Amino acid sequence: MNFDTAFTKVLGHEGGFSDHPDDPGGKTRFGVTEAVARRVGYKGEMRELPLDLAKQIYKRDYWDAVKADQLPAGVRYAVFDAAVNSGVGQATKWLQRALGVRDDGVIGPATLAAANAQNADALRMRVLAQRLRFMASLPNWPAFSRGWSRRIADLMEV
Repeated sequence: MNFDTAFTKVLGHEGGFSDHPDDPGGKTRFGVTEAVARRVGYKGEMRELPLDLAKQIYKRDYWDAVKADQLPAGVRYAVFDAAVNSGVGQATKWLQRALGVRDDGVIGPATLAAANAQNADALRMRVLAQRLRFMASLPNWPAFSRGWSRRIADLMEV
């Protein structure tokens, strides 16, 4: 999967504007939090965040940050989606734990070599297991469990 396809797919989970009281991200549009939007210089209302700016953020801050183009095709979307949902560091640790390598939160040569030496489908399932265990332990699991569970189930069927 390439970035454009991944971006379109992740928007299906992230949706438009949200300001859920149980979401620590606060106001979001297309899944981009207000803090991230402000960090990149956006000054407007979050309800009006342009789609093209969201796409730029996703590419640089999530897709490129997890080195998705260097991961096996069967794993890259799961890691990208995890980064969008829970942050790059956490997504990287789930990948590293699934690989059995040091979980330092940085995708470097050792992580990439280990990932590319694995069966991608089996690795994706192990990453998703790490993610689901973590998310089920969060205090806001009751508020978001149905959506998160569906999202992870969709990733299992990729």
